[in-house]
Amino acid sequence: MKINKQQSGDINVIAIEEKEANLSNSNEFKELILKEISAGSRKLIISFKQVEYLDSSFLGALVAILKALLPYNGKLILTDMNDDIVNLFQMTRLDKIFILHNDLENAVKEF
Repeated sequence: MKINKQQSGDINVIAIEEKEANLSNSNEFKELILKEISAGSRKLIISFKQVEYLDSSFLGALVAILKALLPYNGKLILTDMNDDIVNLFQMTRLDKIFILHNDLENAVKEF
């Protein structure tokens, strides 16, 4: 899975550079992020700017990532989602669990 990692102070910004976030890459993505958490990342922003489609297996990976951050009082913010992906989060009520922002600038301000 292609991602772009950038550090902004103590905030780790991870941009997904794939059009689809689905079963074929959800486990690999989850493992990449869990390694970041194990290495000490506690403030994560995941950008979906290039993602056009997200499926339920990727939602599961995001839930696992959020769950892994909880014991460390970490924070995960999801940003740059298209309307279809935002609607998926709203339909599944995951918008009540995850912090969603329209753009990276506002996501960074959340910290």
